Order: sequence, then structure tokens, then C-alpha cells
Amino acid sequence: MIKKLIILFKLGRKIAKSDILSIISKFQEPPLVIKIFFKILSFSFSKNDRINPEMEEGERLSKSLESMGTTFIKLGQFLATRPDIIGDGLSKKLENLQDKLPPFSLLQAKEIIKNDLGDETYNSIINLSEPIAAASIAQVHKAQINDNGTIKDVAIKILRPDIKRIFNEEIDSIMLFAFLVESLIKKTKRLKLVEVVFLLKEITNLEMDLRFEAAAANEYSENTKNDIGFKVPQIYWNFTSENVMTLDWIDGISIRETEELKKRHFNTDKIAEDIIQNFLRHAVRDGFFHADMHQGNIFIDNSGHIVPIDFGIMGRLDKMSKRFLAEILFGFIQRDYRKVAEVHLIAGLVPKNVPIDDLAQALRSIGEPIFGQAVKDISGGKLLKQLFDVTEKFNMQTQPQLLMLQKTMVVVEGVARKLNPNTNIWTTSKPILENWLKETKDPVTTLNETLKNTSEVIKRLPEFPEIMDKANQALTFLASGEIPQNSNSYTALNAKKTEMIAFRNQSIIGILALVIFGLLVF
Repeated sequence: MIKKLIILFKLGRKIAKSDILSIISKFQEPPLVIKIFFKILSFSFSKNDRINPEMEEGERLSKSLESMGTTFIKLGQFLATRPDIIGDGLSKKLENLQDKLPPFSLLQAKEIIKNDLGDETYNSIINLSEPIAAASIAQVHKAQINDNGTIKDVAIKILRPDIKRIFNEEIDSIMLFAFLVESLIKKTKRLKLVEVVFLLKEITNLEMDLRFEAAAANEYSENTKNDIGFKVPQIYWNFTSENVMTLDWIDGISIRETEELKKRHFNTDKIAEDIIQNFLRHAVRDGFFHADMHQGNIFIDNSGHIVPIDFGIMGRLDKMSKRFLAEILFGFIQRDYRKVAEVHLIAGLVPKNVPIDDLAQALRSIGEPIFGQAVKDISGGKLLKQLFDVTEKFNMQTQPQLLMLQKTMVVVEGVARKLNPNTNIWTTSKPILENWLKETKDPVTTLNETLKNTSEVIKRLPEFPEIMDKANQALTFLASGEIPQNSNSYTALNAKKTEMIAFRNQSIIGILALVIFGLLVF
């Protein structure tokens, strides 16, 4: 515990050298105790480390967090999804937080591969390049492997050396700080700061096991193998471990390079439409979708296929949620608000005593203004957000899986509109939703059959079932923002709390003993 205090002191110094607190104060005033705490830690203020004050506030905040390393980058990214804790304004400022850091050396990369995969496998890797991309947790190298007699170009993703130890030590210290804040400032207890930090720890630790990401990519590939124009890179399991992941190298163009795509005669309007349709198809058909589909994670290969990369964050929907999603979006497209209200009632998402006409009227208040907007302003993701806000007044149960999907949908729509500003979300979505609903039984009359959660066991994967069980649990944690009481993580959280309570009590006893000793001696 003393070690945690020392690390907390060092982290406090990092914060003190940045202007994070001054920026945060403009959105949400920190308690006086926290201000005093960081003021004490900043006794050796150095202006040399300050970010350029001429930058826009959001950029300065992001740069400050990026300069402080992996733990603060992940904390910032996670808090960007929790406006309920930090407020909408600050949450928006953190949305653009990147996790680019200087790469570690090729020599270190080779040592990690050799230790993880063994000498024989390491020696079969050809032309391992210098790092071509470096993020907070891992970096990527290009190489070649011999796959059953065929030489293939691959990307090898490697975890940063010692990243797990560094992250866990720092996050445990931040958790101790959260506990002290909750102990000293009672009104912060409602925010469940300790649980929030612990949740980040659980999710990031799973992200730092590359077998988890490899298994997710493998499942995604199986689900989409017959989708025309969409291709998921192949995973090479013999070259994959906890710290190393090997997958197909993608020769292609990032979709952020719109002009380059046009130069090569790719139809960017069609690509924009396909990105939205594939996202919806994966959500409602498979219940398993890429939940981090920003511009940097989507490429167009030489054959014109959409190729996603980076499978660390995936979303999962159970059968009820898939039907619920398809019904409400299709109902809004048809402007059939009563049917959408019926779905809410049949699924038990709102109490049975809610008047259906009142609910339908509330839904109409969302839909009609949207249809009066210009095409470029219509958003399915924003529609879902408004839906959750309105139906909350009718005591609708929270749908955590759909919250993650709603956030991803906003990103996907933004990506599509950068390719084609006039992308019509409704026209693009309609055939996908219509076809899926036709292929299933009548969703309204049979919805009760699918109300139970169905975390699908990945029977296609012979390897790592226990990792994927944890992965499903992590995705649920991330979507819901809470830790179920019947989980192993909940037990671990309580053990952490007990440890911190014991430390606090021992510290108080120690201070009292020193005071008594001082009084007796002096």
C-alpha cells in the first residue's frame, strides 16, 4: 500500500505539471479537497512541461492526457463514455483523445516474440520491419510468415514491454485516490468512483490479452465471410499469444483519404452506403459488431473491399436487443409510432400500465421533427439517444447493450458522411432492416420468446473459450457501466475495498499513535 501512495504521488505530480485541473474546472468545479491535494503535490511546478496554451481547450486536454501515458489515456477514453459522471461538455472534449505514443525498439519487439512464441516460430518470421504504428498498449510491425508453404504478408501486433505491471500499479493507485475522495467527500459516493476505476481496470486488462482480440476477430470473420465487399483479416493462431497477435497485412487506403479513393476510381458514395449497411447487418443479424469504427480503423483494399482493423472493442447484442433495435428503427422509418410503442410494451421495456397512445405520442414527438430535417442532419444514433431520453420518463428499463450501439452508430454515420455528405441514413438502413425482419418470425407477436439474454458460446473457436467468456463479461461491463453482483469481478472489487478500508483504518490508528506519543514525550 505504501508503494501505491508513492505511485499516486508521482501521478499527482504529472497532473500538477499539466493544466488538466484548470480545464476541467471550466466544466465542473473539483471539490476543494482535491484542489488542495494537487496543490500540495505540485510543490516543484515546472512550466517547461506545459502544453502550448494557444491550443484549443479540448486539444490541450487531450495532449496533456496523452503526455501522461497509457493509464491516463485509457482513463480519459473511458470517461468520455460516461457523461453521467463528468458532464456532457467535458465528455465531448475527451472524445477525440488519441493513444499514439513513441514506439519501443525493434530489438525489444523481437525479444517479446521469441519469448512468447518460441525460437522455432520466431525463426520462421521473415523481414520483421521497424514499428509502423504505435499506440498506448501495443504497436504494429509488418512481416512475412510461411503459412503451409505460402509466404504471406502479415501485421504483427505486440504489447508494450511491462505494460500490464505499469498499468495495474498506476490504476490501483488511482483507485486508492478514488476511495479517499469518496471517504472524504460523501456526496461523491453516488458517482461510484471506485467502481468506475475498477471497471476500467477489468476492461483494459482484457484488452492487454491479445488472444481476446484475436478470438473476436476470428468470430467476426466467421460471421461475415459471405458478406460481399466486406473482408476481415485472417488470424494466424500459430503466431498468436497473450502478447503477440498476427493477422493478414492489408494493402489498402484508409477511408480518411477520400481524394485518394476518388483518384483510384472507387465510388465513395457506394462505400459510405456499404459501411452503414454492413454495420447494421452485423448488429441485427449477428448481434456482434465492431464498436470502434472510426476512420483510422477502416480501409479499402485493392479489390474495393471494406476491411476493418483493430478488434479490441466489439459490441454484442442478445436476441431480444436485436429485435428491439430492428423494430424501433424500422418503425420510425415507416413512421408507425404505435407499432414502436407496442414493441416497448410487449418486450416489457416499459410498465404494462403505460397508456400505449401516450407512449406513441411521445415517440411521434421524436420522429416527426427528424423527418422534417435535411438529409444530412438525420441520424439513427441520435434518434436512439432521444428515444432513451423520452422513454425514461415512462420508466423504461435501461438497455446497456443499445447504448454502446447508439454511440457506435453515431461514429459510423459520421464516417459515412465524410465520404458522402448527403448519405441518407433512412434510405440506406431500410433494406437491411426490412430483409432481416422478413427472414424472422413476426417480431411483435413472438418477442417474448427471445427476452432471455443469450450470450452465444463461440463453438467455432477451438481455442480460448475461457478468455471469450471473460470478453463477453467485459463487453457487458463496458456497455452497462456496472459490475454484476454475481460475478468474480464483483468479489475482486470487494476485496480491493476491504484492503483500502484496512489501510485507511491502520493509517488513522498510526496517526493517533504518533499524536499520543508526541503528547507523552513533549
